[in-house]
Amino acid sequence: MFQPVARFAAESLRYSADLILPAVCVSCATPVTRHNLLCAKCWGDLVPITAPYCDRLGIPLPGYDGSSPHLSAQAFTDPPVFDRARAACVYGGVIRKLIVRFKFEDRHEPLPLFLRLTREAGRDLLADADVIVPVPLHRFRLLQRRFNQSALLARGLSRASGVPASVMALKRTKRTKAQVGLQHDARRTNVAEAFSVGESGRRAVAGKRVLLVDDVITTGATANACAAALLAAGASAVDILAVALVWHGAATFLDEGGDVL
Repeated sequence: MFQPVARFAAESLRYSADLILPAVCVSCATPVTRHNLLCAKCWGDLVPITAPYCDRLGIPLPGYDGSSPHLSAQAFTDPPVFDRARAACVYGGVIRKLIVRFKFEDRHEPLPLFLRLTREAGRDLLADADVIVPVPLHRFRLLQRRFNQSALLARGLSRASGVPASVMALKRTKRTKAQVGLQHDARRTNVAEAFSVGESGRRAVAGKRVLLVDDVITTGATANACAAALLAAGASAVDILAVALVWHGAATFLDEGGDVL
């Protein structure tokens, strides 16, 4: 008897809130029908990553028509420590702007959109995961930024999927330089032995398949370093899920008229 009344009250509150704060695109502030969405123009600027893609690295493999598993040359020549990586979109354009705004400007409006995109992109990984762990920040960086964007993503994915999150299982014990602008080898050296798992973290991950969550996968150096620490702590396997992935073939492919939508 009370459910219809509760629904009516909730809809009334939502309608009132929309009158006070109308729904706008989280990127360009164009009016939209619901909160936490992109307008049609900004949505069209996204480059979602859909099959076919490398089963290990998650990078697009446009035009690939071979039989499964789909593996890129990069995965053969330099296999990652983690098992599988998935990302919702290619890093660039609107998604880059939203991630920068979220990460460095303390603007959390895109978070519900990020959660929606990553939950869809990581559906298989979430189904297999026993625990969700975010890529950690060093304590000094956390004090400076006031929040860990990966931890917010991990908690949101945990609520949406029912997979438990352990946001303190993995720690960054080495204060590394920012990865922005570093080449692959320099990134790998920068994060080498930068992560560890304490005793409580070992209890959280031992014997479990861990889903590591981050905002962007660039070269995979951070993901590999985190995965190595988690596996050393007894995790059975590590997958990684991110909002976006830097795909170095994107510019050439799109310039040639390709479409990965």
